[in-house]
Amino acid sequence: MADILLILVGAAEEGGHSGPVALGLQDYQWVSLSMLILVGIFIWKKVPGLITGGLDAKIQAIKDQLDEAKSLRAEAEALRDEYAAKLKDAEKHAEAMLANAERDANSILAKAEEDGKLMVERRKRMAEDKIAAAEREAVEGVKAVAVGAAAAAARKLIAEKHDASADKKLADEMIASI
Repeated sequence: MADILLILVGAAEEGGHSGPVALGLQDYQWVSLSMLILVGIFIWKKVPGLITGGLDAKIQAIKDQLDEAKSLRAEAEALRDEYAAKLKDAEKHAEAMLANAERDANSILAKAEEDGKLMVERRKRMAEDKIAAAEREAVEGVKAVAVGAAAAAARKLIAEKHDASADKKLADEMIASI
C-alpha cells in the first residue's frame, strides 16, 4: 500500500521541481484542473446567470427606488407650490379682511358721529322747548299775578270810589243800552 501511495503522491523529484506529484501531475496542475472543474460546474449550474439575474434584480430595485424618489420629490414640489399659493391667497384674503374692517370701522365711526350730532341736536331742541315752556309758564304766572293785582286794585278802587248812586247810574245805563 505504501507503494500505491508513493505512486499517487509521486514523491519523485524530476526536472528540478520538488513537490508532490499525483497521477503524474504536479500540484499547480491539480490546482488548475480543480479550478477548471469548478468553473465548469458553475457554468453547468448556470451560476453566472443567477449572479447576473441577482445583479439585474438589484439594479431594477435601485431604479425603482430612484423613480419613486423622483415621483416623491415631484409630489413634494407640487405640495410646496400649492401651499405657497395658498399662503399668498391667505395673505390677500387677510389684506382684504383688514381693508373691510377698516372701512367698516370708519363707517361705524361716521355713523356714531352723525348719531351723536343728531342726539345733541335733539337734546338741544328738547332743552330749548323746556326753556320756552318755562318762559311761557313764567309769562303766564306773571300775567296771572298782574291780573290778580289789577283786579285787586280795581276792586279796591271801585270799593273806595263807588257808592250807591254810582251803582244806580251804572244800572240805568246798562238798561238803556239794551
